[in-house]
Amino acid sequence: MPARTLTTFMDLPYVAPGDTDADVVIQGVAFDLATTARAGTRFGPDAIRMASGMLQWEPRRWPWDFALGERLRAADCGNVDFVVGQTPSMLAAVEAQTRALLRAGRRVVTLGGDHYVTLPLLRAHHGERGPLALLHFDAHTDTDEYSHDHHGVMFRHAAEQGLVDLAHSVQVGIRTYYEVSTHRYTVLDADWVSSAGAAAAAQRIRTVVGERPVYLSFDIDCLDPAYAPGTGTPVAGGLSSNLALQLVRSLRGLMIAGADVVEVSPPYDPGGITALAGATLALDILYLMASRR
Repeated sequence: MPARTLTTFMDLPYVAPGDTDADVVIQGVAFDLATTARAGTRFGPDAIRMASGMLQWEPRRWPWDFALGERLRAADCGNVDFVVGQTPSMLAAVEAQTRALLRAGRRVVTLGGDHYVTLPLLRAHHGERGPLALLHFDAHTDTDEYSHDHHGVMFRHAAEQGLVDLAHSVQVGIRTYYEVSTHRYTVLDADWVSSAGAAAAAQRIRTVVGERPVYLSFDIDCLDPAYAPGTGTPVAGGLSSNLALQLVRSLRGLMIAGADVVEVSPPYDPGGITALAGATLALDILYLMASRR
């Protein structure tokens, strides 16, 4: 059984992972052993769930023209159960639970946790559905060459292991160093996105992704620290929360096969503004999934 949480995302029904007919299942991964700076993201899933309480009073999410429940049945299965303090246990448990949900016909939205949790999520999706296009929002490319496992290496592993379709994958909001000459992902850096705007960025993403199913991974440090201070590795010069939300909503109609929102760290989050941004993004991602139905 999954570890129970204080509340569910958007007050959705709480279900066991194998006991639901929901279209989309929310799961949390309370893990931060792969952080390189400030820890605390293990508390992120429940902070995002608590912040989602601020979004529940609207009958539908502005500015969408339908209510989520009209097109999508969603449920929350709590946090993935693994041996605390053991990274191999997390990797195995997240991949196994996610694969089981996918095999049962569910889509999965995961609340992190540090960004390393995306690696077993990509492995699960690849195992059930083959390589997907990756749409990755972040301040960092997370393609470091370090030999040890941490939250800056997942997308190098994903490329090396053939988990994603590199020719149709995009990284958005990048504003830290990467080796341009050998980098295999399309990059829309933070300066370009801020100057070009949401509509142009969305069009560029659609051009690269095409009609392929997409895995969407949103590291909250894609946002500028002014909008998301509660994260492990903040980087100045990021997207505003408004620009990021406009961009996500502009992707309406994209086939989102799975998604995660990661790196919310409540100990560094005064007023809960980072958790609220994470909850709002997660909700808009659910609407994005529903927009094709």
